[in-house]
Amino acid sequence: MSKKHPIVAVTGASGAGTTVVEKAFREIFFRQGIKSAFVHGDAFQKYTYDDMCRHMAHAEATGHFLSCYGPDLNDFARLESLFREYSTTGTGSYRQYITAENAAAFQLPVGSFSSWQPLPADTDLLFYEGLHGGVVAQTWTRRKVTDESIQRGEYDRRRARVNKGVNVAQYVDLLIAVAPAINLEWIQKIHNEHQCRNQPHEVVVKMIMDRLRDYIHFLVPQFSISDIIFQRMPVVDTSDPFIARDVPTESESVIVVTFREPKKYNFPRLLKRIDNSFMSRPNSMVIPGGELRHALDVICAPMIEACCGQ
Repeated sequence: MSKKHPIVAVTGASGAGTTVVEKAFREIFFRQGIKSAFVHGDAFQKYTYDDMCRHMAHAEATGHFLSCYGPDLNDFARLESLFREYSTTGTGSYRQYITAENAAAFQLPVGSFSSWQPLPADTDLLFYEGLHGGVVAQTWTRRKVTDESIQRGEYDRRRARVNKGVNVAQYVDLLIAVAPAINLEWIQKIHNEHQCRNQPHEVVVKMIMDRLRDYIHFLVPQFSISDIIFQRMPVVDTSDPFIARDVPTESESVIVVTFREPKKYNFPRLLKRIDNSFMSRPNSMVIPGGELRHALDVICAPMIEACCGQ
């Protein structure tokens, strides 16, 4: 990891468990006295919630679907710019997406954004949590969508490639991916959308299918370049995720931890400190489903201390 202005990024789909990883790192930073700047991926969306809904409705009217995974709704270039600036100078600007939890503090409506502001001064490390912490992709632009252009049948299906793509991952010193088994991820999405947003089952299934192309192109490639991947695997039947009644619990799962550069890690030490863990391959270990936060501490705390320890 960089000794000067390191960046740690956690990437994964919504509901995959990236928030759990962030909480574990907050504990590590607090214990080690590390001053960290935290940024979240939803702050780099292009539109407020209401505007996003309008853009998606316009697109759907022409048979196209805009997804949360692709560049239609996300400003990859701005995220790359932040990472580049922080890695060089330790500075940059960020904003926050307004949720029910922080709306009162900002006195702004849920689904909007705070204003852009400088990162806290003199931080030891930048921590990112969201969908695109390691995105490497070509981007494109679309012609502006208006009611008139839709009526004329001119909504742009012709994607004009931008000569320069984005490479957010090049600035990240430690990239961690949280990638549940795909059927488990779909079960979690269906249950979350149904219970939290009261979305009908068929609507959520259609959403999953419509997002699949961008999921494959913009999220999945990040896993192959991640330094550490945590993949929760259920040990109960999830063969048909669209009829599953319950989300498998931690006790009904194991977590496969894969290391891109296994020579950097002392596996006998890790196995000794994480109960009931074992090596499944030279670069992979399996831990109990409830040991994610403990494993993050055991694996990552020494790396953070070596990099930023006081």
